[in-house]
Amino acid sequence: MTIIESAADRQSTALAPDLRSLPDRAARAWTERMAVRPRAGSTYAVTTESDSTYLVDIAQHACSCPDNRIRGEHCKHLRRVALEITARRVAPPGKERAVCDACGTVTFVAADAGTPHLCGNCRLETGDIVRDCETDDRLVVTDVTETLADDWTVEATDETVADYDTNDGYPPDDLVVLATYLSDAVGATKPREYAFPLSRLRRVEDAELVGGGSQ
Repeated sequence: MTIIESAADRQSTALAPDLRSLPDRAARAWTERMAVRPRAGSTYAVTTESDSTYLVDIAQHACSCPDNRIRGEHCKHLRRVALEITARRVAPPGKERAVCDACGTVTFVAADAGTPHLCGNCRLETGDIVRDCETDDRLVVTDVTETLADDWTVEATDETVADYDTNDGYPPDDLVVLATYLSDAVGATKPREYAFPLSRLRRVEDAELVGGGSQ
């Protein structure tokens, strides 16, 4: 098995702490080429430069290598898995790599998560307070759909969300988010929902809610 060192691997090695100050196993975890592959649960297969493969259980802090299994040491394979997870090159236990359906960046989602897949910056959930980037109004999210803006037709105008005048400039492949104005959500029995392209809405953080601002 050939292990190819990627640019990301070289960059991470270059950004390592002063290796001279690290214990031998920690330094080798940073510098040796290894392939780390997620397995079931909290386990990872680690293949070394010598083509030896060991099974690491990150939750149990255990490795099948002699250094850990026989000598009880915190081996370089355990350390390397931790480094790969921290660097976001492999998924942490219970998660899997996915591409954010909104911005296209690599993210990690629960293994049993449904669609859409959204990164932390793009993720909105029902009940979130958001701000309309065009009007500065605040709204409450009622649903994050799987439908793209150029596939969602607004009944009142017979136009798609992507073609709607005020959505000009937003990606036509944005996911459609349904939301109701905050003032309507408070006062109306069944407030009207409006369809927005995802990137037009920005989640309002707790500090902004406490500080008030435009409704």
